[in-house]
Amino acid sequence: MLDGLKTFGQAVLHAGDGSVRHIPAGLYEMRVDGGGMLQTYGVGVAGNAQPQARYTESGWSGSPLAGNGQAGRIRWVLEHSYPQLNDLAGLAKAAGAVSLTAESAAAGTQVAIWRLADGVRVEAADPSAEKLADYLQRAAGQLPEPPASLGLDPGDVSGPVGARLGPVTVRTGARSVSVVPDAAAVAMGVRVVDADGQPLTTAVNGSRIYFEVPAGTPDGTASVTVQGATRVPVGRVFTSGVPAQAQIVAGSSESVAAATARAAWQPAPDPETGARPASDAATGSEAVALGAQSASLATASPDEERLATSGSSAATPVIASLAVGLVVLGGMVVLLLRKRPLDEEE
Repeated sequence: MLDGLKTFGQAVLHAGDGSVRHIPAGLYEMRVDGGGMLQTYGVGVAGNAQPQARYTESGWSGSPLAGNGQAGRIRWVLEHSYPQLNDLAGLAKAAGAVSLTAESAAAGTQVAIWRLADGVRVEAADPSAEKLADYLQRAAGQLPEPPASLGLDPGDVSGPVGARLGPVTVRTGARSVSVVPDAAAVAMGVRVVDADGQPLTTAVNGSRIYFEVPAGTPDGTASVTVQGATRVPVGRVFTSGVPAQAQIVAGSSESVAAATARAAWQPAPDPETGARPASDAATGSEAVALGAQSASLATASPDEERLATSGSSAATPVIASLAVGLVVLGGMVVLLLRKRPLDEEE
């Protein structure tokens, strides 16, 4: 949850229509559920982040930085400025500024991020903050996207009942995370295990998680949640559903993170026919009710499908042929009956 703007100065934004706005620029603080704090900067200059708004961690592809070639440079700025660098005298010297306070350093850093993220014309009101913004924008190199504080890859797996579904790989900076399957899965007899089939209650970075589904288990799904205390990497984005209000992490205390993966399963197909058991077949379908006939219906040609939609059928030529045959046969019978009395008279 966003607490609000905590350490900031002022900036001047020049709009495309020639208007000028004075806006606050600096460092936000965000409280993490379960404990911990984040320090963040705004990603977009247009957003007015609302205190008490709830945010969730996101990769760059799911944020306003998606497809932005400057995203890696923004991360460089975060890694080489306040608050990651607390030596304000050293930072001022590198930027060629007379001096920097926490407020002017935060303002200069935010201005540099806005320029890179939005390409807007914005400058810090404080001369030292402006020198810092210029220095950061000029010096910024490219850094890769940081990993998630805690993630499961992939988030969804599936397969036949009676099999071991997975793996789901744990990605985390935490020393260890707890592994908790959902209660419904446990009640069905589904187990969360490692590659050797041993039950898992904890995991580390790189651990592989499997869902072991007993034979005879009805169709269903299960989930597993991993949870642990870790730091959110600098450069991770948090979104609230409003793109303009996205935040990017500049610093983090240790906080609790969680991630969930899901598994789905179905009865295994018959090894001889490849068909799934009848109990798993779809209901309410005439094709299913007709059993073997469903196979021929499923393989109908495009011509047959067009006939069906037009109110005719591929069987129409056959029916017509039978009708003609019956008419001809009837005619022959009449001729024979008429001929017989004549034969008798003769």
